[in-house]
Amino acid sequence: MQIWVDADACPNVIKEILFRAAERMKIRTTLVANQPLRTPPSLYVKSIQVQAGFDVADNHIVQALQAGDLVITADIPLAAEVIAKQGHALNPRGQFYTPENIRERLRIRNVMEEMRNSGVMTGGPPALSQADRQAFANQLDRFLARQAKQGG
Repeated sequence: MQIWVDADACPNVIKEILFRAAERMKIRTTLVANQPLRTPPSLYVKSIQVQAGFDVADNHIVQALQAGDLVITADIPLAAEVIAKQGHALNPRGQFYTPENIRERLRIRNVMEEMRNSGVMTGGPPALSQADRQAFANQLDRFLARQAKQGG
């Protein structure tokens, strides 16, 4: 099992939590982005820069993903693809996308996109709060502890 990070839009504070977890749990963590990224010197953390373009980083993650891997993303279509490949998807606010909730999330996303395309200003998500950061760290820790207990 390894962790993949949809890193172009991932908040730095979330990346820092992931870097610490990678070291503590000795788990491969790969950040994928279409821009250069700084990562700490580590045996467990690396970054991959892909070409610029719509969904290029997402497609790289989906192609490299193995069943059981964890993907950190706020991108709902990417999360749906991860789930379809039997991976796990966690957003930076500490919420897991699941087979049970992904269809509804996609539906809401599509409605919001239609509204934006028709000129309705919907605004973006609120800034990441301290509670969001804590929720992410807690979910990540619980997930990694479960994986370690199951042997990978």
